[in-house]
Amino acid sequence: MNILFLCTANIQRSKTAEELFSAADGINEYRSAGLSAKYVAKAGSRLCSEELLQWADKIYVFEAKHIERIREYTGDVHSAKITNLDIPDKYQYFQRELVLLLLERLPLRELIKGNE
Repeated sequence: MNILFLCTANIQRSKTAEELFSAADGINEYRSAGLSAKYVAKAGSRLCSEELLQWADKIYVFEAKHIERIREYTGDVHSAKITNLDIPDKYQYFQRELVLLLLERLPLRELIKGNE
């Protein structure tokens, strides 16, 4: 299964999620990107594209505004595969609390089970 994590700039939350789950799970493929061209350009990170959205079987965002941003550009085409993890932008890259929240909200066993 192809899993995409999206946050604002792709430097803290979504990047942590991609690397955490990629390291722990050899079954699924993980990618991440940011939804703000301004912040992605400033950080030199990956900007979300229609190609990435199409690639993904599941899309995890971190805030409701991320869902709205996707709908702004693509309508409801990808809505069925989007889940909001509801994790605010207050954590640093791989911060312990962020890792624990990710594992709580998206248990690895569910990701692996979902691919069977």
